[in-house]
Amino acid sequence: AVANMLFGAISGAGTAAASAMGSIIGPIEEEEGYDRDFSAAANIATAPTGLLIPPSNVMITYSLVSGGTSVAALFMAGYIPGILWGLACMAVIFYFAKKKGYRSTKKYSNSEKAIPCLLMIVIVIGGIISGIFTATEGSVVAVVYSLILSLFFYKSIKFSELPKIFLDSAEMTGIIIFLIGVSSIMSWVMAFTGIPT
Repeated sequence: AVANMLFGAISGAGTAAASAMGSIIGPIEEEEGYDRDFSAAANIATAPTGLLIPPSNVMITYSLVSGGTSVAALFMAGYIPGILWGLACMAVIFYFAKKKGYRSTKKYSNSEKAIPCLLMIVIVIGGIISGIFTATEGSVVAVVYSLILSLFFYKSIKFSELPKIFLDSAEMTGIIIFLIGVSSIMSWVMAFTGIPT
């Protein structure tokens, strides 16, 4: 839940959060003995927090369609609902995890190493709200910042691995864009034909 909330604060898309967290956390949870259905449900339920916690693609689209509603104001309005949603999901997930006896066998140390990563949220949101860069430019800043951290601070990736990373990113982006495109077409068809009514 927390991972999806933080990812939502970076990507601004629920689909992207679900895809990324599912591919990263899913295998780890499977190793820990978590039920796959439970893991998928937890990921799906928490992924939409990315639509509320800024920067959000939906809010940017709304700003354009509404004729100039302040993106910064919309971003500030999304924090409380997004965090409440995430906390509510965490409570439900905690209850069922406790009931089913799920426990993590891995212990993580050096939590201070997470501070540079968490600073990315401050940099991106602070830059957008202060007007230093736009929401779209903020995503570029986030990518460059995370690349610098990975290469030089954490040293988790090597320069020789970059081509494969770029290829994997392009593939994942293609899948996400396709899903967003198809869902947008479906939304238009439903609105045009009046299916909800």
